[in-house]
Amino acid sequence: MRQSFFYFYYFLSVLLFIIALPVTLYFSFKSKYKESLPARFFLQRTPRFPKDGIWFHACSLGEVKALSPLIETITKAQVNISVITHTGFSAASSYRDAQVRYLPYELFLPFWQRRQRLLIVLEAELWYMLFAVASARGTKTILLNARISDRSYPKYLKMRWFYGRLLEYVDMIYVQSETDRQRFESLGATNIKVIGNIKLAQKIKAGKEYTKAKGLSIVAGSTHPGEEKIILDAFLAFKKVHNEALHLIIVPRHPERFEAVSQMMQEQAKEEGLSFSRFSQSQNLGDDLILVDKMGELNNMYGVSDIAVLGGGFAPIGGHNPLEPVAFGCKIISGKKIFNQKELFKYVKHVQFVEPSELSEAFVKALDMPASSVDEKVDLHEINALIKECDYI
Repeated sequence: MRQSFFYFYYFLSVLLFIIALPVTLYFSFKSKYKESLPARFFLQRTPRFPKDGIWFHACSLGEVKALSPLIETITKAQVNISVITHTGFSAASSYRDAQVRYLPYELFLPFWQRRQRLLIVLEAELWYMLFAVASARGTKTILLNARISDRSYPKYLKMRWFYGRLLEYVDMIYVQSETDRQRFESLGATNIKVIGNIKLAQKIKAGKEYTKAKGLSIVAGSTHPGEEKIILDAFLAFKKVHNEALHLIIVPRHPERFEAVSQMMQEQAKEEGLSFSRFSQSQNLGDDLILVDKMGELNNMYGVSDIAVLGGGFAPIGGHNPLEPVAFGCKIISGKKIFNQKELFKYVKHVQFVEPSELSEAFVKALDMPASSVDEKVDLHEINALIKECDYI
């Protein structure tokens, strides 16, 4: 039964690849995908990992960063990391001596995938071929920090017949919460343990220290289309009732939006008689409005800010990781659309969740609030023991 389903699924993956080929080729020329799509769908500069080791697979930036407490314990074995996104690839490349690849599309995995000592897959990266081929090659497979969001759970239940087959190939599932345990059990999984969210174990620090500007600095981190205008308007309203020097630092989530956000901010600054600068050109944090148009600077900006407005919660994105601004003592404000980050936000105290129209008032309230904080911990002893068993030359 397993074998027949494997071949049926593989046939579907080939068929889908052929059907989607024109669209894949078209998007391969877009700047956002010019590295990831050719690597994943045409194996461009995507050789197999050179030797067996401990293989981590994570989707994007946040998941790759969460691997740091685990990777730091590895002293001898080869660290192999596969990702889906460009930002994930950049973050994974920062780990010393790690071999980094984009994960190939599923039809290539039976030929591309080698046996590894251990495969650790993060969160909701449930690729059938990845798990099935790993099992066939004799690789022990762990699903770590596993979660199923409220929004996604009904879809998973409808596909229970599929996920039940997939999860048969997983040796152990470490979930974030009791709710996640129950949800995975409903899909047919049995080998489950609740250990908490491994992102709580991250050692979050700035890559570079800058001098904080005098007055009150507000950073808008990982913003999406439409959010910059909401935050800027609220900032301008707040500026009318607050006499201290104010600085708004905007850090868009995606670099391809830097120019559009810059134009919007520059026009607003001119209209309001405010100073504006692009961080890549002046690194002046004392201006009224600052656009951070360089990658890898967000944590550095949290380090010089008093209030953090998290992007992704006003647009229907699902929110972003609140643990990073917490690490730097920021007071957090977020929109209410945090469906992808509910598990993390439940660990954080002193957060304001507001509608766009309430944001300027939230700035006023933040002045008298304590910094956001986290008290919870995560248990990594068992997964660390598994890694230690595989950490040899």
